[in-house]
Amino acid sequence: MAHITIRFSLIISVVAATHAFGATGDSIFAMKERAEIIDHLLAVRLETLPAKLMRRNEIDMWILVAREYNEDPVVMTMLPGDAHAARRRTILVFSDEGDQGIRGYAVSRYAVGDYFQARWNPEEQPDQWQALSDLITEKDPKSIGINVSSDFALADGLTHGEYEGLVAALTDEQESRIVSAEKLAIAWLETRTPEEMEIYPSIVEIAHNIILEGFSNKVITPGETTTDDVMWWYRDRIRELRLLAWFHPSVSIQREQQQEGEFIDLFTNTEEQGVILPGDLLHVDFGITYLRLNTDTQQHAYVLKQGETQAPAGLTRGLATSNRLQDILTENFVLGRTGNEILRAARAQAIEEDIRPSIYTHPIGYHGHGAGPTIGMWDNQGDTIGRGDYPLYESTAHSIELNSTVNVPEWNGQEVRFMLEEDAYFDGSRTSYIDGRQEDLILISTE
Repeated sequence: MAHITIRFSLIISVVAATHAFGATGDSIFAMKERAEIIDHLLAVRLETLPAKLMRRNEIDMWILVAREYNEDPVVMTMLPGDAHAARRRTILVFSDEGDQGIRGYAVSRYAVGDYFQARWNPEEQPDQWQALSDLITEKDPKSIGINVSSDFALADGLTHGEYEGLVAALTDEQESRIVSAEKLAIAWLETRTPEEMEIYPSIVEIAHNIILEGFSNKVITPGETTTDDVMWWYRDRIRELRLLAWFHPSVSIQREQQQEGEFIDLFTNTEEQGVILPGDLLHVDFGITYLRLNTDTQQHAYVLKQGETQAPAGLTRGLATSNRLQDILTENFVLGRTGNEILRAARAQAIEEDIRPSIYTHPIGYHGHGAGPTIGMWDNQGDTIGRGDYPLYESTAHSIELNSTVNVPEWNGQEVRFMLEEDAYFDGSRTSYIDGRQEDLILISTE
């Protein structure tokens, strides 16, 4: 642990000193270094979060069960940096042992990392489930949390077959202590540590730089390049940089005298958009996974016409309107408010300011569409039952995703959607963008 801590500190120092996490192959860590960083970040989480989160949710024992290649999403975040899957059946147990703190056990043949020590010897007890029951008897928890949830997929990782195996092995008394660990699972997934937030800005910077590279004349020749070309360039570039795309990027066009289509078409029918032309307003939706953390970004670019040096003022004002909508939304990030309450307050304030808002913001971190409060849906600007009723907690990251519809005078009053998405961090009192946000249109030359 000490070696990893020192190594992590050196890596962070290099990043801070050189601002070197741009979109270049030399700035992306080798796989061994990535595993070291992941292991360090995970070690810090396991040392600091379980006691706080388990006690906040009044759970004395947390049991996570995963079978190889059908893992609970939470279990996947607890595996070492050199692990790609659970082994056979992996059972992880967090046990609150009072003054001794939280202890981690693996009721499996093998220890899992340094934290979860192996507690099953098949030669002594052939039945793995019975070994788990024996551990429960030994620790005698008042409440036993399992990952089952009706509202949150990421907190519903205990499969039906494994649930049946678990319950069959428990005594009636043990079974009576089972509760849903939904809120605990969400809390583990959504909480970001200071160490993660040291490195997260560099990950978002990589995403921003790749977007800029794609929205440039290096990639786009107006009159020749298609949106499909740019989308696949992004996919290739991500792979060239030894990164992962957690969804296929979309690139779409809004242009003068274009009939307004369905909002969903801007994301789902992008391959039909066609050739990029001077005067087009481009939009990209883009996300990468690196060091187990995700980004999710939407930005706009304008393709200059011959003789233009800047975008029409109406487009610039449209982008500023969506920036203002971002401000309104994040100003309404108040500790303890539910996602639905934040949405209602932000929409009311935006409408009062004559903005036509559409807000569909979500948590981000271990997953692109992460666990935590849902703040609107693109196809539902009312309450989201269940996920929208979850409250906002401190030390969480969110993709501030939204759009405003603006009439552009230079396009004869045509309605244009300005769709933005930037990753942000809420510390409990204020929201800040992890690597800034777009406040100016990216300009692409036609020369």
